[in-house]
Amino acid sequence: MSAIMLQGTGSDVGKSVLVAGICRLLTNRGMAVLPFKPQNMSNNAAVTGDGGEIGRAQALQALACRAPLSVDMNPVLLKPQSDSTAQVVVHGRVQGTLGADYYRARKGELLDAVLASYRRLRAQADIVIIEGAGSPAEINLRAGDIANMGFACAAGVPVVLVGDIDRGGVIASVVGTKAVIDPQDAAMIRAFLINKFRGDVSLFDDGYLEIEQRTGWEGLGVVPWLSAAAALPAEDAVTLQTTDTDARKGSMEIAVPMLSRIANFDDFDPLAQEPRVRLIMVPPGQVIPATARLIILPGTKATIADLAFVRAQGWDVDIAGHVRRGGRVLGICGGYQMLGRSISDPHGIEGTTATVEGLGLLPVDTIIGIDKTVREASGIRISDGRMFTGYEIHAGETAGTAAPLLRMADGHDEGAISANGKIAGCYIHGLFNMAAQRRGWIDAPSNGQDQHAIVDDALDRLAAALDKVIAVNRLLEIAMEAV
Repeated sequence: MSAIMLQGTGSDVGKSVLVAGICRLLTNRGMAVLPFKPQNMSNNAAVTGDGGEIGRAQALQALACRAPLSVDMNPVLLKPQSDSTAQVVVHGRVQGTLGADYYRARKGELLDAVLASYRRLRAQADIVIIEGAGSPAEINLRAGDIANMGFACAAGVPVVLVGDIDRGGVIASVVGTKAVIDPQDAAMIRAFLINKFRGDVSLFDDGYLEIEQRTGWEGLGVVPWLSAAAALPAEDAVTLQTTDTDARKGSMEIAVPMLSRIANFDDFDPLAQEPRVRLIMVPPGQVIPATARLIILPGTKATIADLAFVRAQGWDVDIAGHVRRGGRVLGICGGYQMLGRSISDPHGIEGTTATVEGLGLLPVDTIIGIDKTVREASGIRISDGRMFTGYEIHAGETAGTAAPLLRMADGHDEGAISANGKIAGCYIHGLFNMAAQRRGWIDAPSNGQDQHAIVDDALDRLAAALDKVIAVNRLLEIAMEAV
């Protein structure tokens, strides 16, 4: 059994995509491959078959391996609720909400849980492909680390360092990483990869050689800018701030306000793929376009705080005007809760006990409770019988006098829809993944592709591209060094 870990010179250097691509590449070679990330920080979560939570990046990587999701693939998941607190999920279950200082003080205690998950995965696979978090160069976080070198050293896993040439300064970032980290940590790094290269790769030959000479690490290849990655779900909401989500000029505009704690925003990836849809992710400080035919309020990790954020941006006024003009509104999860008459948090789950007035567009009320609902979901939209598959992740129950929007496979009703059919909400994430269901929301023929098929094809294209530029056999040799 073998293992290898990809760490980065910084955040957003492309580790998640590279791990997914390598997982599919090796799976296509007939190997039993599993992904692993010791600690992830993201409000984008996926639901495992046993009702646990893991980061959606690891769910994508599991898909790349054609393997069922397991909580062991991401044993520690941090879900930020504010600038200073995060919900801590261990082995798929919420353990509590911790402040940043408190978490730093106790994160070393989680190493045993991380190592136990890793060992279970390694026993099931020919190779485990591991993704680090952030960068080992963040030496101020090294004490008690479980995400990068703390894990690599404890588990005896060799490391490949990934540098992002697109952001510039890649020679300094790779060489500088070795300069600042502890020599014992540097010894865990066996090789490096250069990612996101545009243009003639021969122009970087001298730089590549310079990195090898200055670090003593061998290069495993230069990865070009991979167009297939555009069809994969993004892991981090930072991507929404740097990506032109308004590029597709379809005739139907769908606007999604970018909440401060937006969660599971990959719900909208299938809409972005539709040629007839112009998906507009509306950043803070900008108005929701009056030309939008559908406004979708997305999920959030902090509903009450983000409802205040909606009002601070003036989006409540934009939504009210949209409704007066006969426009449609859909709320998903936290966005559904916002559409109701009131939201109560009697236990202070989101920070402080409070009851606030909702947007009042649906005759429902929400009580945020201690128990969290985490489960896979499927059923039909009642109005047209179109099927959907998805999942639920929410703390709270919503009830009222509105007609239900969905009928679940087990027979119970879910969500709410207004009497005129213009305003609707539900707790289901992944609602647009199936092409037939999507057609019902965009009122036009869709591209006919389920999201799973689009992503699966992109993974195969990604794997084929990486196979041409990465020294895969040498990577496997290094992985055999894992103890």
